[in-house]
Amino acid sequence: MSRTGILAALSAGQERQLMDLAHEVSFPVRTRLFEEGGEADRFWIVRTGTVDLDLRVPGRRPAVADSVGPGGLLGWSWLCRPHEWHLGAEAAGPVRAREFEAAAVRDLCRRDPLLGHALLASVAEVIGRRLRAARARLLDH
Repeated sequence: MSRTGILAALSAGQERQLMDLAHEVSFPVRTRLFEEGGEADRFWIVRTGTVDLDLRVPGRRPAVADSVGPGGLLGWSWLCRPHEWHLGAEAAGPVRAREFEAAAVRDLCRRDPLLGHALLASVAEVIGRRLRAARARLLDH
């Protein structure tokens, strides 16, 4: 996997420690990965495909707020209390990703504060990009 996204913020050793916790998963098109309000107990780094992030709109289909493609981080709510998803997510096509158990990664961050700081800073950048993308889409409507 290339060093993009959150991996680019880590040293080679930190990346190895994080990737030791990953396992490969795949999702067919239209698979719901998580729902807004559900427990955020994992996250993914997308390898191939695209996942749409959406939010509930009463009486209508969920509105797509952003999309995550190859190299992108899917899920940040695992890092911030109360560890509940703020959006929903659905595979826009077939997706392959590396999946991480949130509790194991939070434990790794506690044991290695430098890794934790680098990961937190990288995830904060993702949150900022997602907020800007959601705002832009809302303004388009």
